[in-house]
Amino acid sequence: MTALWILLGVVALLAVSLVALYNRLVKLRNRIENAWAQIDVQLRRRYDLIPNLVETVKGYATHEQTTLEQVIQARNAGIQAQGVAEQARAENMITQALRGLFALSESYPDLKANTSFVSLQEELSATEGRIAYARQFYNDSVFRYNTAIQSFPAVLLAGALGFGPREYFETDDTSRGPVQVQF
Repeated sequence: MTALWILLGVVALLAVSLVALYNRLVKLRNRIENAWAQIDVQLRRRYDLIPNLVETVKGYATHEQTTLEQVIQARNAGIQAQGVAEQARAENMITQALRGLFALSESYPDLKANTSFVSLQEELSATEGRIAYARQFYNDSVFRYNTAIQSFPAVLLAGALGFGPREYFETDDTSRGPVQVQF
């Protein structure tokens, strides 16, 4: 009789452990989904600012059509991106296009002094900071989740329960290199 109670206790303990493990993995997966939603909010804000910025620049730099078109094309690619890797590539394109747009402002002193342009530039810069923070939070969440599903005992059950690894939101190689400073 005592052996039966011990066996029932072990089975109950095992069941409680499995439920706790499953709930932990669900919590980590949901944290990733929430983190991705926060990135999406900031990216939408960025996408909303870009047309206003382009319209402001158009008034001053009408013959710089190629640069303006690159910004709009990159924005459209970002809006249409599906999945983490494709979104990261699109965001890298936007960053490169915006760098070109801001470099263009150096050639137009009137544009550089325009309060709308300066305000939009500051708003976009603040949004970039929020995107960086949201990306870091997302990647931290992915790290915790991937570590959890690859650790014992979760590694034995994670795949069978539908918990697969997630991708990091990574930047391109050019943004990882040294910063170029010119005087």
